[in-house]
Parts: sequence; C-alpha cells; structure tokens
Amino acid sequence: MQFTTSPSVVQSHDIRRFRFRDTPFVNLMNKRIYNVLIVASKYDMFMLEDDGRVDEQIFNEYTSLNLRYPPRFTQVSTNKEAIRELRSNRYELVICMPNMDNSDAYELAKEVKRDYPEIATVLLTPFSKAVTRALEKEDLSGIDYVFSWLGNTELLVAIIKLIEDRMNVEHDVKTVGVQTIMLVEDSVRFYSAELPLLFNYVLSASKEFSKEALNAHLQMLRMRGRPKILLARDYEEAIDLYKKYGDNMLGVLSDMSFNREGKKDKLAGKKLGEWIREQDEYIPIIYSSSESQNREYAVRIDASFIDKNSKTFPQDLEKTVKDNFGFGDFIIVAPHTKQEIFRIKNLKELQLNIKRIPKDSLYYHLSRNHFSRFFYTRAMFPVAEMLKKIPVTAYASMDDALELIYEAIVEYRKMKNTGVIAVFEKDRFDQYSNFARIGEDSLGGKGRGLAFIGQIVKTHLELNNDDNFPVITPKTVVLCTDIFDEFMQANRLYDIALSNLPDEDILKHFLSAKLPKRLAGDFLVFFEAISAPIAIRSSSLLEDSHYQPFAGVYSTYMIPNVTDKYEMLHLLSDAVKAVYASVFYKDSKAYMAATQNLIEQEKMAIVLQEVVGSQYGNYYYPAISGVARSINYYPIGNEQPGDGIVNMAMGLGKYIVDGNTGLRFSPLHPSNILQLSTLDFALRDTQTLFYALDMESFSKEFRVDDGFNLAKIRLKEADKNGPLRFLSSTYDPQDQIIREGYYEGGRKIVSFANILQHGMFPLADTIDKILKIGQEEMGRPVEIEFAADIIDQQHGAFYVLQIRPIVDNREVVQENLEETDVNDTVLFSNNALGNGISSDVYDAVYVKTAAFQAANNSLIAREIEKLNRQFTERDAYYVLVGPGRWGSSDPWLGIPVKWTHISRAKVIAESALKDYRIEPSQGTHFFQNLTSFGVGYFTITPFVEGGGFFDEAYLNAQPAIFETDFIRHVRFEHPLVIKINGKKKLGVVMKP
Repeated sequence: MQFTTSPSVVQSHDIRRFRFRDTPFVNLMNKRIYNVLIVASKYDMFMLEDDGRVDEQIFNEYTSLNLRYPPRFTQVSTNKEAIRELRSNRYELVICMPNMDNSDAYELAKEVKRDYPEIATVLLTPFSKAVTRALEKEDLSGIDYVFSWLGNTELLVAIIKLIEDRMNVEHDVKTVGVQTIMLVEDSVRFYSAELPLLFNYVLSASKEFSKEALNAHLQMLRMRGRPKILLARDYEEAIDLYKKYGDNMLGVLSDMSFNREGKKDKLAGKKLGEWIREQDEYIPIIYSSSESQNREYAVRIDASFIDKNSKTFPQDLEKTVKDNFGFGDFIIVAPHTKQEIFRIKNLKELQLNIKRIPKDSLYYHLSRNHFSRFFYTRAMFPVAEMLKKIPVTAYASMDDALELIYEAIVEYRKMKNTGVIAVFEKDRFDQYSNFARIGEDSLGGKGRGLAFIGQIVKTHLELNNDDNFPVITPKTVVLCTDIFDEFMQANRLYDIALSNLPDEDILKHFLSAKLPKRLAGDFLVFFEAISAPIAIRSSSLLEDSHYQPFAGVYSTYMIPNVTDKYEMLHLLSDAVKAVYASVFYKDSKAYMAATQNLIEQEKMAIVLQEVVGSQYGNYYYPAISGVARSINYYPIGNEQPGDGIVNMAMGLGKYIVDGNTGLRFSPLHPSNILQLSTLDFALRDTQTLFYALDMESFSKEFRVDDGFNLAKIRLKEADKNGPLRFLSSTYDPQDQIIREGYYEGGRKIVSFANILQHGMFPLADTIDKILKIGQEEMGRPVEIEFAADIIDQQHGAFYVLQIRPIVDNREVVQENLEETDVNDTVLFSNNALGNGISSDVYDAVYVKTAAFQAANNSLIAREIEKLNRQFTERDAYYVLVGPGRWGSSDPWLGIPVKWTHISRAKVIAESALKDYRIEPSQGTHFFQNLTSFGVGYFTITPFVEGGGFFDEAYLNAQPAIFETDFIRHVRFEHPLVIKINGKKKLGVVMKP
C-alpha cells in the first residue's frame, strides 16, 4: 500500500487515494537456518532427535511455511570434529551442549566466532547453581545466546526461530511492515521457559489466522508474515531494538530487574517503560516480575502485570499477550466504562459489524491503534499500514472513518481474491511390535531412556551373541505428555491437584475423572499384543533427566492380565489415572520445591510396559531384577570404581528400589561377593523374601501406595517349580556349611551361584557390556534397571528396563584428606560418596545413640521430617547422622525417611553401632538424588579399625537448638566445612 498524497483530512471516498498491493510473502523469511551443528554426546543428540522428534517438528513447521528444506542436524562429539565439519560444510547455527566438567565449548565458540562471524552460536546447558557459577567464570564472548536445557524440545524450535527472526527482521519490517514483539529478560532460566511459550503461541495463533487465506498454498505463504520475536537482555539492548523497530512493534514484554549501564538495576524495567511511553503513548507493555510490589509501576504507565510466582504463569502469559497484543478477539468497548459491547473474531465479522461500532468507541480504538494491530497480527499488512499512518485526528468525521475502514476491507478482499519410534496405529500394532507412542508431545524421561536403550540393543549386535540368553527391551507403549494435558484440562483437575488436599483425596478425584475415549480402542489393541501383566510407569519431563533426576518420586503400578479385556481396560485406566495423580501428592510437591521446579509446569507421560517374568501359582514375578551402575563408589578388594556395581534380587524390582538387601557384586568380579564370604554374612545379609504381583488382586481398589497389590513372600514359601531352584544355595545346619545348588530341606540362600560362579547364563558379562556401551553412548556414567527370566537351565532372557545418566559432581579436592587429624573433624569416613567442598553448612542433626532403639525409628523419621521442613523454609542445609539405613522401607533396618524428608541435608552419615550393624543402603533411589544435588554420603563403623570417626561427644557438648528423646539439632556460628574426595572415597566434616 502507498499513499498517493500525504493525508491531512481523510474522508470516506479517499479510499481511492490508496493503492493496495498484495504482500510479497514469498520474499519474507528468506534467511534461514538450513544446517545445525550440534556438539554433544550421542545421548543428548538421540534425546533431541528421537524423543522430541526435532526433525519432525521443524519439518512440520517448514512445510507450513512452504519451505522445502528444513534444517539438517549434524552431531559431533568433540571440538576437532566440529572444526572439521565447519571447514567442509556450511552451517548457520552451532549448538554446544557441554558436559559439566570441561570448558571446551567456550573455546570452540570463540574459535567459531573468530573464523565464522556469520554463524550463530548457542550454549544449551541445564540450569543449576553450579552451572550458573561456572558460567560466571567463563569467557562467553563467542556465545550469542545461553539457554537452560531441561529436555524440552520446544526450546530448540524457539532457538532456531529466535535466530531466524534476528536474521530477517530488518528486511521484513522494511519490506512489508512485519511486526515485532520485544521480550526484555536477563534470566537465562526464565527466558528459556518464556520464549518457547511465546513462539508456540505466536505460531499457533498465526497458523489459525492464516486459515482466512483462500487455499492451503496461500495459508502457508501467509505464515511467513507472523510477528518476529526479539530478545533483549539489558536496558541498552532494549533501547536499541525499540529505536530500530518500535514503529512496527505489537508490544513489549519486560522483566523489572535487569542490567542498566552495566549494573543490576531493580527498576530498569520501570525506566524502560517510562522511556517507551514517551515515544508511543499507547503501545502495549506487559511487566513480568517475581516481586508483586512492582505492580504499582505497571499501573502508573497503564501497563499490564504478570506475577512470575503465579502457579498459572504460562496461562497468564498467553492470556495477557492475547488480550494486549492483538491476537485475541477484537473486543469493542465503551471508552469510559471499558464495558464490552461486542467482539470480532475475524475479518468477515469485522466487515459485517464495523458500522455497528459507536462513534466514541471507534475514536477510542483508532487512537490506540487497535484496528491496525488487529490487521498486523493477521498479516493483513496493506490495511494495517494504511490505518497506522492515518492519525485519528485526520478523519473528517467518525462516519468517514467507519466508511473508510469498511471500504478498505472490501478492497483488500477484492485484491486477495484476484490473484523411527512408531506412531501407534491400531491396525498395525501386534505381537511383533515393540515400541510405539500415543500422542504428539514428549515421551518423558523414562520413555526417552527406553527408546534410547532400544536403539542400543538394535545397533550393538555383540549384546546378542548368546541365543539362549538374548538381550531384549520389553514391549512398550508410551502415552505422551499431551494426553496428560488433555486429561487434566478436560476434567478440570488443576484446582484439585494444586490444592493441599490429602493424597488419598487427590487420588479419589483423579480416579473419578475420565481418560480420552479414543484411548480405549488403543488399549484393547495393546492387550491383544501381549500376554503378560502390565507395568504402568511414570515418565515425567523431569524424570531421569541428565541433571535433575526424579527417580522414585512418582508411582509405578502393576496390573494382572485378566481374561475379561473390559475388566483389564478398567484396571489400566485406573492405573494411568493413579500415576497422573502421583504428580500432585504431598511428597512430589515437596520434592519439586526442593529442586526449585514448579509442579504446575511438570508434565507426565506414561510408560505401559509388559512385566518381565512368569506365573507361579497365583503370583507373577521375574527370576532376577536389579540395578547396575557403571561407577562403583564402594569398591572392595581388587575392584576399581570403573568396574561398575550391581545390586540384584529374586522377584520384582521393588525389593531393590525399597532398599532391601539384594546381592551386591561387580560385573567384572562376579565371584568377589562380600555377602557370601562368611557363613554369618550369608545367613544375615542375603535376601529372605521377595515381591510378586498378586494375579488375583484385580478386585482391589487402587491406593496411594503403588504396591497395594504386590505380595511380599518369604523364600521358604516360594513355589518349588519357580526360579529359586536355579538361583539358590542351601544351608546345611548339621554340617554348618552352604552347599551350592537347591536341595530339599535347609534354608535357601539367594546366592545366584549357578549363574555368577558356574556360568549357567552370561549375566555378569551382559551387564558389563551394556554398562560400557551405555556409558560410551551417553557420554557419562549410567545406571540401568534390568530383569531376567529363566525358562529352564538352558534358556533365559535378559530385559533392559531403563537406562539413565548418573549425575556426577567432578570438582576435585586437591588436598590430601588422609593427612587430616581426626580430632579436628566431626565426621571422618573412609567410605564416602560424593565429591567437592561445601562451606555453607552451620547445622548438625543427629540421632542420639545413648538410648537408641530401632523400635523408635518411625518416630525419629517424623521428627526429622519436621526439622527438614524448617531448613527448607530457611533455605539452609545441615549435616545428618544416624544409625542404620537412611530411607529403608523396613524401620527395623534404619530410619524410614523419604528423600523429601531429608532433602536439605548436605551430608548424610550412616554411623553403625556395635549392637546395630546394618549393611549400607546402596540400593535405594537416594543414590541418584545424592549425586544430583551434590550431597555427601558417609558410611562410618567407628568400632572397626579404619572404619571412620564420629565425634558425638563433641556435638553433645554444644548447646542444642532443638532436642527430643531421640534427636539433637546443634547450630554453629562458623560453618562445618565439608570435603569429599570421590576418587579415594575419603570424606570429612571439619569442626568450625
């Protein structure tokens, strides 16, 4: 559109003075990112490509934009490979996903920026305090943007769009008047969450608006005219962007506190808003701040305000942008009362209703550019540009204005009128299928791991050299996170879920809700493809992620496979809803708070997986289940940390997960088993019971306890035809010896001797291979969950149930802790888990040993939970010491706390007593939480030479902040400095 003359007074017939030209959408967004180089481990790349299906997401969007060639992703693992790629191929974007323990990414970025200044470089890293501190020390001169990565592939799409918008904004604004939205935010974590929300909304809205075009081809072209999103990270950058594009800006979304003149200014947003108001009195401004008192500054300049602390922030952001930036319905209001008169959804409705608008309302909306904003957001640039350039005072009358707008719409319309993870398919999924997804969004953490291990098993043929003991992944279907979203929204469950109702009430509400009806048909097809019971496992976005593993926080249910498929459908539906409910249980919310995540932003996928095992009478269970790790923090004898560690038992894996005594061994040293080294050890420290699924439990109601339908069976009650006969040795009380093998009479010892010592199946070798391959593919230490079924002495199968990374704090303690004088320590351990130095702990909480009795352990757990809550409120940490196994589900074996009850402990110590000697709790899910949060874990047996030291007398001599019959809480004026050398397993807590 062009003016033939500059309008001074505009009348209705002046439409003839304007010449509309069709927008050349084909010339927009011409600079694209065609090739992306990702410098990351193989696992990171797999997670991007196969779980998030980034190629597919980008392909779909590029198709909608009528572009033939979506970005191609190339992955390399080292800087040398990256430089070689850059020299031989063309790239527009380099994404670095560094490991925590090196600075190679920053050097690579500087080299790229020096030699290829036109290439954008992005750092994609998980958010944590350690990462923030590390970034502050690094030279980021080669990095264009830093983003916080939590596995949300929508962020990758947003990054590409942000950089493409920056590449095209100047040309597209100048060519047709494409609009912009400016986000002013300096928090890496926050803009990493906000940008995907903004892009997702703008793209979705623009796609919806594009439907007004006359055919699919024009719809795709019109999408190129969507508003550009610009990111400013300080005051000066925001001013510069506004000076360039302020005349074509739909609105500004700004934080309140960010850098101004190189220093943090808590009111920089206020000053920016006041400056912008001087340039444009009516441009929409939205403030987002975590400090609610800043709302008053928004009111002063007629801006909107969003509270960052709001549990509904994503919804608040979408609504506020929709209402203020022109994406929503055009609401015609009375100017003095702001009362709605009517609303307009599209161009056709505007044409039909334009003459119904009262004159004062018309003046109000024209003066604030509401009409032009309506057209701009819908990429109707000729009409938008015309109305934007006519001041409201230039119209001869409001009647002329109405007529002009009407005629402009008519002319515009005349002008426009002239010119391989499988998707679950019911007819395809059968008994030969293995892994499929129902839904479009993420697989969640467990789903990602399962998909990845499936690829490992497929590509590494050496895992299946033994036909009699194949490595298999169970048949799996994943309900993606969009099913969760649909379920929550359709049943309006968020108010209940985010309330403080008891867990039982939340579960009751979820069970009474309804899953999408279409799932019933999919479930029935799934039933036809399997003959085993089904495990319904949580797979949240955060679960099993690289840097914030949520292992064991949510529920896993098992249901029997019953003949009546509609009864089975009822069981499966209830199990899915019960897993969804577990996201919002009290402990889950507390864990979210402890990890500084927002419960309302968590999303749950569900893994439906056939249960490994066989049926014995009324019970179903595998011969073996366990957990294996590629790093062994408790090596014995000639074992090395890199040899790995396994903890396994007969029956379902809940036995190991709950911290019960399994058999511990290194896969490279399967005969070196401490628990079997003496008769006393074998009788005292081996498995005495196991878990099995009760196949007659289908009539039971679902409970918060996900083990409600599991049977706890003593070994002597095990079916004689079950796997115990292959796994056990027999204690002969007359000769006081243990005989390898199963014999009638005598106590059975679960020794796995036939397998580990006599090679009935290559179990140890298989685990060793998987751990080594997994660690190599993921680029970091790994943990696997596994199960094995034994058919007979010659035939069995090994199932990999899960793989996840072990988070490891690599900071090295330089000093020799062996030279530390134990008299200067509160705790000294030669068997310490963890690594690094902490000097921010002033408190110690310990169980008093003088009158300790295991019968009081449940009471002790409740007292510690209350104390931990106080530390959470204070944002403080403490050292925790007590006897037995922390976190044991059996209160006779230790204090039965959950992780959320001790989440503020910086060091947890198990200090054995002479008359209370419990094997350390290496098999619980605590392991990953400890490594995730950098928590130290000390094992101390002070009555054994070299077993460590606990100076309880020193703590007893200090005044107590809090004391009961069971525990004491002591606070010091100066910190208790914690030092742990993870390689040597030495740990100390120094006296202040």
